[in-house]
Amino acid sequence: MKNLITTLLIIIPLGTFAQQDDYAISSYQDEGFKAPNTHYIGEAWLNGVLEVEGDLNFHITKANFKANSTLDWHKHASAQVLIYVEGEGYYQERGKEPIILKEGDVLNCEKDIEHWHSSTKESDVTYLAIYGGENPTTWTEVLTQEYYDDVAEKLSK
Repeated sequence: MKNLITTLLIIIPLGTFAQQDDYAISSYQDEGFKAPNTHYIGEAWLNGVLEVEGDLNFHITKANFKANSTLDWHKHASAQVLIYVEGEGYYQERGKEPIILKEGDVLNCEKDIEHWHSSTKESDVTYLAIYGGENPTTWTEVLTQEYYDDVAEKLSK
């Protein structure tokens, strides 16, 4: 009986670890990699959390922008959902007024809508971006530091 219990105590944990090998597990908590300063101002880290091919064909990326950082104007070949998980950021669609998005906010940006998003001047921001398509981002115009500063001043009033 003692040998049976000892054997089970060894085999059961091994079976548990073996089951995890059957799954592709990632974490949105990983910092990711520092993005090259190609289409943004400031500091940003990106973590490609999930990429699903086939019928659904979507991606989830966690982005973390340090305060006073912003993306350039861009659009996507599919809708994009932004889920704000920490901090505050600015968001604007072409032809509309900019707004502040905060932790807990979820925003749906329709496909081919030109927009930009960023951290605020004072707050880092972390969001999950869910989007589809094989080539989801088209960069359209540089967002200047002056424009960003004007938005920050306007929204701080």
